[in-house]
Amino acid sequence: MQATTYQADLAKIKEYLLQIIQKQADTQAITWLNEKAQLTSDFNPRSFYIAFGAASRFFNKQPLSLSGAVLPAAKLRQGFQPDTWNLLQTARTCLLLHLPHTDEASYLNILNKLFETADMDEQVALYAALPLLPHPEALVARTADGIRTNMTTVFDAIALHNPYPADYLPEEAWNQMVLKAVFMQRPLYHIDGADQRANDKLARILIDFAHERWAAHRQVMPELWYFIAPYLNVDNIADIEKAVDQGEPLEKEAVLLACAQSPYAAAKTLLAQHPNIEKRIDDGTITWQYIGQSYHQ
Repeated sequence: MQATTYQADLAKIKEYLLQIIQKQADTQAITWLNEKAQLTSDFNPRSFYIAFGAASRFFNKQPLSLSGAVLPAAKLRQGFQPDTWNLLQTARTCLLLHLPHTDEASYLNILNKLFETADMDEQVALYAALPLLPHPEALVARTADGIRTNMTTVFDAIALHNPYPADYLPEEAWNQMVLKAVFMQRPLYHIDGADQRANDKLARILIDFAHERWAAHRQVMPELWYFIAPYLNVDNIADIEKAVDQGEPLEKEAVLLACAQSPYAAAKTLLAQHPNIEKRIDDGTITWQYIGQSYHQ
């Protein structure tokens, strides 16, 4: 788990999200949301659960427009990326941020009941809101459990565009999340904090996964090499050479990009044998974003 922890300023976050909602939602929806947010002054759990579910009657899943936002979202909470959110989940997040949270045990009890009864869209809102919620350290087990989901949209809400996993998940759960993202063919370049959470154990797991793919005569996901790059060494350089010699063109570019980012001398030597690709790496044409976008388009 990372040493640095974060606690979002709830008042500023609520104000920020409400300003965005007011630019996209109709008057009836905004009035409803303001009324339901006041439930927290005389809190009744049942009324809150009903409101959380009923939000879909007033808000649609129109993509969120951040044009004209008062300030960049990341200034409110490091890594916060609401540009992938929709209007409905934003309204539900506003409700979540009004939950009474002074009593941690009571707060977590209410939140856990929401998770346990939530439909798919509600789970997306809950998991995407993780970096904003109070008592973030207490939500680690819930997040690790969520990674096991088979629903792609729910998994994406946890793993992609979300700083919470990198900030709080222990290494085993983090590695499980990345490996599952590889299995599910999710865009790995959208995993926040990957540089900071790279680790030798994950690199070895992914090398083993590449061996399995090769044994089955199947392609290796090019983005996989991003997580291996810091750990290229004498034990895996033969795998790197094989991927360059036998991989698809995009995988070859990805492997050589990993070589460019590795401090290992043999990796640098291998890269130098492919000057055209090395030049495209040096001038910024080949990046992990380019690799990811090219693979998933």
